Amino acid sequence: MTRRTPWIGARSSLASIEFPPIVTGSNATLTALIRQLDDTQWLPREELEKAQFAQLRHLARHAAQFSPHFRRRMSGAKLTPDQLTSMEALRRLPVLRRRELQSGDVLCSEVPQAHQPVGESKTSGSTGEPIAAKRTAVNQLMWLAMAMREHLWHRTDFATRLCAIRANIFQIARDAEWGAPANLLFRTGQALRLPITLSAAQLTAHLVEFKPANLIVYPNTLAALAQHMEDEGIRPEGLTTLRTIGETVSPELRQTAERVFGARLIDSYSSQELGHIALQCPESGLYHAMAESLIVEVVGEDGAPCGVGQVGRVVATDLHNFATPLVRYDIGDYAEVAAPCPCGRGLPALKRIVGRERNLIVMPDGTRHWPLVGFHRFRDVAPVAQYQLIQETRQDIEVRLVVDTPLTVQQEADLRQVIQEALGHPFNLRFAYFDGALPRGAGGKFDEFVCKVDAGKK
Repeated sequence: MTRRTPWIGARSSLASIEFPPIVTGSNATLTALIRQLDDTQWLPREELEKAQFAQLRHLARHAAQFSPHFRRRMSGAKLTPDQLTSMEALRRLPVLRRRELQSGDVLCSEVPQAHQPVGESKTSGSTGEPIAAKRTAVNQLMWLAMAMREHLWHRTDFATRLCAIRANIFQIARDAEWGAPANLLFRTGQALRLPITLSAAQLTAHLVEFKPANLIVYPNTLAALAQHMEDEGIRPEGLTTLRTIGETVSPELRQTAERVFGARLIDSYSSQELGHIALQCPESGLYHAMAESLIVEVVGEDGAPCGVGQVGRVVATDLHNFATPLVRYDIGDYAEVAAPCPCGRGLPALKRIVGRERNLIVMPDGTRHWPLVGFHRFRDVAPVAQYQLIQETRQDIEVRLVVDTPLTVQQEADLRQVIQEALGHPFNLRFAYFDGALPRGAGGKFDEFVCKVDAGKK
């Protein structure tokens, strides 16, 4: 049985027409797609998988023609696009590593006109390997639709205030509306955007003054906020929803945050190069893979699919990216497989996402915040294949690097300047070079920034 979500407060495209709202142009396309997703989420798993592979064959035919790298992968696996009809066939294709994306021949030399314009997304993910992936207008449309799916699943009140604390916000800004995708289809309340580099005390002051109902934040920043507010006896007024992105949410953080803030926590799993990978179910709390846009696998170190309760590597296939064929792409994260969700949706379920937590930097004055390291500029100044920063003291940071070729004195100096500018302080940086790949921590986890400093000690 399908269950429709309400569209009260939807924005009409036509002046003087409020009810029912009439939507035109690109917003009408987005609305139609969201309506389709409202139906496809209830399809049986087998029907969803059949539709996924029908779409994958279109993608594979295009990529085999225009991406030399994809063509070699298919040839090496002795596969043709029309043979990609099942998970068994797809698993014959070797996984695509992040390091391979640093090679330009992964990209397609041509993109269908209807999928343009094409943009670029730079990311370091959770592995410290800086990459740039091309994404199309279709990818952007899917991102907007999945973002709206999450809002509608959790019955967001768009008329309320929103505060976002993110890495891509560089100055404090206050806007009349939330921004896309919410304000494309709904009338929204005001929005406050805060840089993640502000201290917990500064962020708290803005939250107390603005009184948002919705807060978008990284889990590590949320933990720092919760600790500060609890220490100071502060409880923000009006906050109802915490939306966490980009990192792992532990059960302990969820309990602490909901207790300190008096708000429910909704988590999502996404990446710059893939968009929304999995969203938290509004009924069970499990994570539903976005099967209409991605094939999400969880595999063991031997490459075999993980069963219910097992933790493995996340391997994803983007069904709509005709610019960068991300087919069986090993994103570098780990997840635990869940049994089918009791909500009745056919979308595959994950119990938890593992391995995306990053540490906060401790500044010389003892304040802590999310570290911006300037990774998007690394390969502009030096051939950095992988990096990791280890903070040893409030002044000393070890920069671990894997490089394509040895750095010159000038390249190292330029890289030092990029990192110091991004961190916002002239830390003492010590470079250490590794061959092949940087070592992972316990359980195979990798943090691009590791802080070994106790914030309470100088």
